[in-house]
Amino acid sequence: MNTSIQPMDNRYAVHPQDAARYDTQQLRDHFLSTALMQPGETRLTYTHYDRMIYGGIMPTDTPIRLETYPELRSTYFLERRELGILNVGGPAIVTVDGTSFAMQNLDMLYIGKGSRDVSFASQLPQQPAQLYVNSCPAHREFPTVLCPQADANRVELGDQATANRRTIYQYIHEQGIASCQLVMGFTELAPGNIWNTFPPHTHDRRMEVYFYFDLPADQIVIHFLGHPQESRHIAIHNLDAVLSPPWSIHAGAGTSAYKFAWGMAGENKAFTDMDPVALADFR
Repeated sequence: MNTSIQPMDNRYAVHPQDAARYDTQQLRDHFLSTALMQPGETRLTYTHYDRMIYGGIMPTDTPIRLETYPELRSTYFLERRELGILNVGGPAIVTVDGTSFAMQNLDMLYIGKGSRDVSFASQLPQQPAQLYVNSCPAHREFPTVLCPQADANRVELGDQATANRRTIYQYIHEQGIASCQLVMGFTELAPGNIWNTFPPHTHDRRMEVYFYFDLPADQIVIHFLGHPQESRHIAIHNLDAVLSPPWSIHAGAGTSAYKFAWGMAGENKAFTDMDPVALADFR
Protein backbone atom coordinates (compact mmCIF):
# COMPACT_ATOMS: atom_id res chain seq x y z
CA MET A 1 0.00 0.00 0.00
CA ASN A 2 1.33 3.42 -1.01
CA THR A 3 1.09 5.61 2.11
CA SER A 4 3.36 8.52 1.14
CA ILE A 5 1.90 11.99 1.70
CA GLN A 6 2.49 14.46 -1.11
CA PRO A 7 1.96 18.15 -0.32
CA MET A 8 -1.29 19.70 -1.44
CA ASP A 9 -1.26 22.75 -3.65
CA ASN A 10 -2.93 25.74 -1.98
CA ARG A 11 -5.09 28.37 -3.69
CA TYR A 12 -6.18 31.50 -1.84
CA ALA A 13 -9.27 33.56 -2.63
CA VAL A 14 -8.88 36.34 -5.23
CA HIS A 15 -10.83 39.60 -5.50
CA PRO A 16 -12.33 40.17 -8.99
CA GLN A 17 -10.67 43.59 -9.26
CA ASP A 18 -7.30 41.97 -8.63
CA ALA A 19 -7.95 39.18 -11.14
CA ALA A 20 -8.75 41.79 -13.82
CA ARG A 21 -5.10 42.93 -13.64
CA TYR A 22 -3.51 39.46 -13.87
CA ASP A 23 -1.36 38.53 -16.84
CA THR A 24 -1.51 35.07 -18.42
CA GLN A 25 0.92 33.44 -16.00
CA GLN A 26 -0.80 34.92 -12.94
CA LEU A 27 -4.18 33.64 -14.15
CA ARG A 28 -2.70 30.18 -14.58
CA ASP A 29 -0.96 30.30 -11.18
CA HIS A 30 -4.16 31.22 -9.34
CA PHE A 31 -6.82 29.24 -11.19
CA LEU A 32 -5.29 26.37 -13.20
CA SER A 33 -4.08 22.92 -12.10
CA THR A 34 -2.31 20.95 -14.82
CA ALA A 35 -1.78 17.25 -15.55
CA LEU A 36 -3.66 15.97 -12.51
CA MET A 37 -3.28 12.28 -13.40
CA GLN A 38 0.22 10.96 -12.79
CA PRO A 39 1.01 7.22 -12.42
CA GLY A 40 1.19 6.14 -8.79
CA GLU A 41 0.48 9.63 -7.45
CA THR A 42 -2.16 11.64 -5.63
CA ARG A 43 -2.30 15.30 -6.72
CA LEU A 44 -4.67 17.48 -4.70
CA THR A 45 -5.36 21.21 -4.50
CA TYR A 46 -6.82 22.87 -1.39
CA THR A 47 -8.83 25.99 -2.19
CA HIS A 48 -10.09 28.76 0.06
CA TYR A 49 -13.34 28.85 -1.90
CA ASP A 50 -15.76 26.95 0.36
CA ARG A 51 -12.72 24.81 1.38
CA MET A 52 -13.09 22.62 -1.70
CA ILE A 53 -10.32 20.09 -2.42
CA TYR A 54 -9.98 18.70 -5.94
CA GLY A 55 -7.44 16.54 -7.73
CA GLY A 56 -6.44 13.25 -9.30
CA ILE A 57 -5.50 9.81 -7.96
CA MET A 58 -3.94 7.29 -10.36
CA PRO A 59 -3.07 3.91 -8.81
CA THR A 60 -1.04 1.52 -10.94
CA ASP A 61 0.33 -1.76 -9.55
CA THR A 62 0.16 -0.56 -5.92
CA PRO A 63 -2.99 0.66 -4.12
CA ILE A 64 -2.99 4.24 -2.84
CA ARG A 65 -4.41 5.09 0.58
CA LEU A 66 -6.23 8.35 1.21
CA GLU A 67 -4.13 10.05 3.87
CA THR A 68 -4.86 13.17 5.88
CA TYR A 69 -2.90 16.38 5.32
CA PRO A 70 -1.50 19.05 7.65
CA GLU A 71 -3.93 21.63 6.19
CA LEU A 72 -6.89 19.64 7.52
CA ARG A 73 -5.73 19.32 11.14
CA SER A 74 -7.64 16.03 11.26
CA THR A 75 -6.77 12.50 12.31
CA TYR A 76 -8.08 11.13 8.99
CA PHE A 77 -9.07 12.78 5.70
CA LEU A 78 -12.86 12.39 5.98
CA GLU A 79 -13.16 13.21 9.67
CA ARG A 80 -15.03 16.42 8.77
CA ARG A 81 -15.36 16.00 4.98
CA GLU A 82 -17.25 14.20 2.23
CA LEU A 83 -15.79 12.98 -1.06
CA GLY A 84 -16.98 12.44 -4.62
CA ILE A 85 -15.01 10.30 -7.10
CA LEU A 86 -15.46 10.11 -10.88
CA ASN A 87 -13.48 7.40 -12.66
CA VAL A 88 -12.21 8.71 -16.01
CA GLY A 89 -9.79 5.82 -16.64
CA GLY A 90 -9.66 2.04 -16.45
CA PRO A 91 -11.63 -0.10 -13.96
CA ALA A 92 -10.97 0.66 -10.30
CA ILE A 93 -11.53 -0.83 -6.88
CA VAL A 94 -12.19 1.69 -4.09
CA THR A 95 -12.25 0.21 -0.59
CA VAL A 96 -14.04 2.11 2.19
CA ASP A 97 -13.66 0.76 5.74
CA GLY A 98 -13.37 -2.79 4.43
CA THR A 99 -16.12 -2.63 1.79
CA SER A 100 -14.95 -2.68 -1.83
CA PHE A 101 -16.66 -0.89 -4.72
CA ALA A 102 -15.87 -1.75 -8.34
CA MET A 103 -15.89 1.37 -10.51
CA GLN A 104 -16.02 1.29 -14.28
CA ASN A 105 -15.22 4.24 -16.53
CA LEU A 106 -17.57 7.19 -15.79
CA ASP A 107 -19.00 5.65 -12.61
CA MET A 108 -19.30 7.92 -9.56
CA LEU A 109 -18.71 7.01 -5.90
CA TYR A 110 -19.78 9.19 -2.98
CA ILE A 111 -18.04 8.60 0.37
CA GLY A 112 -19.58 10.18 3.44
CA LYS A 113 -18.12 11.96 6.44
CA GLY A 114 -16.61 9.66 9.06
CA SER A 115 -15.18 7.04 6.68
CA ARG A 116 -11.73 6.31 8.08
CA ASP A 117 -9.87 3.89 5.82
CA VAL A 118 -10.13 4.62 2.08
CA SER A 119 -7.87 3.15 -0.60
CA PHE A 120 -7.78 3.16 -4.39
CA ALA A 121 -6.58 0.40 -6.72
CA SER A 122 -6.60 -0.37 -10.44
CA GLN A 123 -8.16 -3.66 -11.50
CA LEU A 124 -5.84 -3.70 -14.52
CA PRO A 125 -2.49 -2.02 -13.76
CA GLN A 126 -1.74 -1.89 -17.48
CA GLN A 127 -4.99 0.12 -17.87
CA PRO A 128 -4.88 2.21 -14.69
CA ALA A 129 -7.84 3.91 -13.11
CA GLN A 130 -7.86 7.70 -13.16
CA LEU A 131 -9.92 8.93 -10.24
CA TYR A 132 -10.95 12.57 -10.20
CA VAL A 133 -12.00 13.68 -6.71
CA ASN A 134 -13.86 16.59 -5.12
CA SER A 135 -14.09 17.00 -1.36
CA CYS A 136 -15.70 19.65 0.83
CA PRO A 137 -16.55 20.09 4.52
CA ALA A 138 -19.51 18.08 5.83
CA HIS A 139 -21.66 18.60 8.94
CA ARG A 140 -23.34 15.17 9.02
CA GLU A 141 -22.83 11.64 7.75
CA PHE A 142 -24.42 10.27 4.59
CA PRO A 143 -23.99 6.69 3.34
CA THR A 144 -21.38 5.71 0.79
CA VAL A 145 -23.10 5.18 -2.59
CA LEU A 146 -21.87 3.90 -5.95
CA CYS A 147 -23.69 5.27 -9.00
CA PRO A 148 -22.97 3.70 -12.41
CA GLN A 149 -23.12 6.06 -15.38
CA ALA A 150 -26.32 4.35 -16.55
CA ASP A 151 -28.08 5.45 -13.34
CA ALA A 152 -27.03 9.10 -13.50
CA ASN A 153 -29.71 11.71 -14.28
CA ARG A 154 -29.34 12.80 -17.92
CA VAL A 155 -30.16 16.31 -19.09
CA GLU A 156 -29.95 17.19 -22.78
CA LEU A 157 -29.07 20.82 -23.52
CA GLY A 158 -27.96 23.04 -26.39
CA ASP A 159 -28.38 22.91 -30.14
CA GLN A 160 -26.27 21.84 -33.09
CA ALA A 161 -26.92 25.24 -34.69
CA THR A 162 -25.05 26.97 -31.85
CA ALA A 163 -22.40 24.22 -31.53
CA ASN A 164 -23.27 23.49 -27.90
CA ARG A 165 -25.34 20.29 -27.97
CA ARG A 166 -24.36 18.40 -24.84
CA THR A 167 -25.50 15.85 -22.26
CA ILE A 168 -25.22 16.57 -18.54
CA TYR A 169 -24.84 13.59 -16.21
CA GLN A 170 -25.88 14.44 -12.65
CA TYR A 171 -24.76 12.09 -9.87
CA ILE A 172 -24.48 13.95 -6.55
CA HIS A 173 -27.37 16.42 -6.52
CA GLU A 174 -30.69 17.20 -4.86
CA GLN A 175 -32.60 14.33 -6.48
CA GLY A 176 -29.61 11.97 -6.68
CA ILE A 177 -26.92 10.86 -4.24
CA ALA A 178 -27.45 12.67 -0.94
CA SER A 179 -24.65 14.88 0.39
CA CYS A 180 -24.10 17.76 2.77
CA GLN A 181 -23.08 20.35 0.18
CA LEU A 182 -21.19 18.62 -2.62
CA VAL A 183 -22.77 18.65 -6.10
CA MET A 184 -20.96 16.70 -8.81
CA GLY A 185 -21.30 15.25 -12.30
CA PHE A 186 -19.91 15.62 -15.79
CA THR A 187 -20.88 16.99 -19.20
CA GLU A 188 -20.25 15.36 -22.59
CA LEU A 189 -20.31 17.40 -25.79
CA ALA A 190 -21.80 15.79 -28.86
CA PRO A 191 -19.43 15.31 -31.83
CA GLY A 192 -19.06 18.50 -33.83
CA ASN A 193 -19.95 20.71 -30.84
CA ILE A 194 -17.44 22.85 -28.97
CA TRP A 195 -19.16 25.23 -26.52
CA ASN A 196 -19.94 24.40 -22.90
CA THR A 197 -22.04 26.42 -20.45
CA PHE A 198 -22.79 29.17 -22.93
CA PRO A 199 -24.36 31.71 -22.61
CA PRO A 200 -22.37 32.01 -19.38
CA HIS A 201 -23.54 32.48 -15.82
CA THR A 202 -22.24 33.06 -12.30
CA HIS A 203 -23.54 31.78 -8.96
CA ASP A 204 -22.46 33.90 -6.01
CA ARG A 205 -23.68 31.26 -3.57
CA ARG A 206 -21.34 28.49 -4.78
CA MET A 207 -17.86 27.97 -6.12
CA GLU A 208 -17.15 25.51 -8.94
CA VAL A 209 -14.25 23.65 -10.47
CA TYR A 210 -14.05 22.14 -13.97
CA PHE A 211 -11.87 19.16 -14.90
CA TYR A 212 -11.44 18.56 -18.64
CA PHE A 213 -10.91 15.01 -19.89
CA ASP A 214 -11.21 12.83 -23.00
CA LEU A 215 -9.77 15.76 -24.94
CA PRO A 216 -7.40 14.57 -27.70
CA ALA A 217 -3.76 15.30 -26.89
CA ASP A 218 -3.34 17.55 -29.92
CA GLN A 219 -6.47 19.64 -29.14
CA ILE A 220 -7.20 22.38 -26.59
CA VAL A 221 -10.09 24.09 -24.84
CA ILE A 222 -10.13 27.84 -24.32
CA HIS A 223 -11.74 28.26 -20.90
CA PHE A 224 -13.33 31.63 -20.15
CA LEU A 225 -13.34 32.98 -16.60
CA GLY A 226 -13.47 36.29 -14.75
CA HIS A 227 -16.11 38.87 -13.93
CA PRO A 228 -18.71 39.02 -16.73
CA GLN A 229 -17.55 42.53 -17.65
CA GLU A 230 -13.85 41.64 -17.29
CA SER A 231 -13.60 38.23 -18.94
CA ARG A 232 -10.29 36.41 -19.34
CA HIS A 233 -9.25 33.08 -20.82
CA ILE A 234 -6.91 30.15 -20.09
CA ALA A 235 -5.71 27.48 -22.53
CA ILE A 236 -6.65 24.04 -21.17
CA HIS A 237 -5.19 20.65 -22.10
CA ASN A 238 -6.42 17.16 -21.32
CA LEU A 239 -6.60 16.30 -17.59
CA ASP A 240 -6.26 19.95 -16.48
CA ALA A 241 -8.64 21.55 -13.95
CA VAL A 242 -9.65 25.18 -13.59
CA LEU A 243 -11.01 26.84 -10.46
CA SER A 244 -14.04 29.14 -10.66
CA PRO A 245 -14.70 31.66 -7.85
CA PRO A 246 -18.38 32.46 -7.16
CA TRP A 247 -18.08 35.82 -8.96
CA SER A 248 -16.59 34.28 -12.11
CA ILE A 249 -18.13 32.96 -15.28
CA HIS A 250 -17.05 29.46 -16.33
CA ALA A 251 -17.42 28.41 -19.95
CA GLY A 252 -15.25 27.00 -22.68
CA ALA A 253 -14.84 26.35 -26.39
CA GLY A 254 -12.70 23.51 -27.69
CA THR A 255 -11.04 22.65 -30.96
CA SER A 256 -12.86 19.30 -30.74
CA ALA A 257 -15.53 17.66 -28.60
CA TYR A 258 -14.55 16.73 -25.01
CA LYS A 259 -15.93 15.97 -21.57
CA PHE A 260 -15.57 17.88 -18.32
CA ALA A 261 -16.40 17.06 -14.71
CA TRP A 262 -17.96 19.78 -12.61
CA GLY A 263 -18.14 20.02 -8.86
CA MET A 264 -19.66 22.66 -6.60
CA ALA A 265 -19.82 23.52 -2.91
CA GLY A 266 -21.35 26.42 -1.03
CA GLU A 267 -24.63 27.85 0.18
CA ASN A 268 -26.98 25.34 -1.47
CA LYS A 269 -27.21 22.34 -3.80
CA ALA A 270 -29.75 23.75 -6.28
CA PHE A 271 -28.26 22.99 -9.72
CA THR A 272 -30.41 25.72 -11.30
CA ASP A 273 -29.36 28.44 -8.83
CA MET A 274 -27.41 30.61 -11.25
CA ASP A 275 -27.31 34.20 -12.47
CA PRO A 276 -27.37 34.27 -16.31
CA VAL A 277 -25.24 36.78 -18.17
CA ALA A 278 -26.88 38.30 -21.23
CA LEU A 279 -24.56 38.12 -24.23
CA ALA A 280 -25.17 41.83 -24.86
CA ASP A 281 -23.63 42.54 -21.43
CA PHE A 282 -20.69 40.16 -21.76
CA ARG A 283 -17.28 41.85 -22.04
